[in-house]
Amino acid sequence: MASNDAREDYINHPTHYTLGSIEVYDFITAWDLNFTEGNIIKYIIRAPHKGTKIKDLKKAQWYLNRLIENAESESFDHLTGVMR
Repeated sequence: MASNDAREDYINHPTHYTLGSIEVYDFITAWDLNFTEGNIIKYIIRAPHKGTKIKDLKKAQWYLNRLIENAESESFDHLTGVMR
């Protein structure tokens, strides 16, 4: 391991995981978010700190679009063709 790598635990606690007083994983768990919701939060929160801001925001958008599609599908009454 290089000397500058010794300051950061890239596996368990990389710096973009540990900004602020709570890790994103702990927030997701505390709020009992599902996989899709957790990924939305994860990509948005970490985006400015990884050097891939636009890429991560687009990933969050992709997951948000899936979440919306699933919610719309659950709200759609297939027998009547009407949103509930």
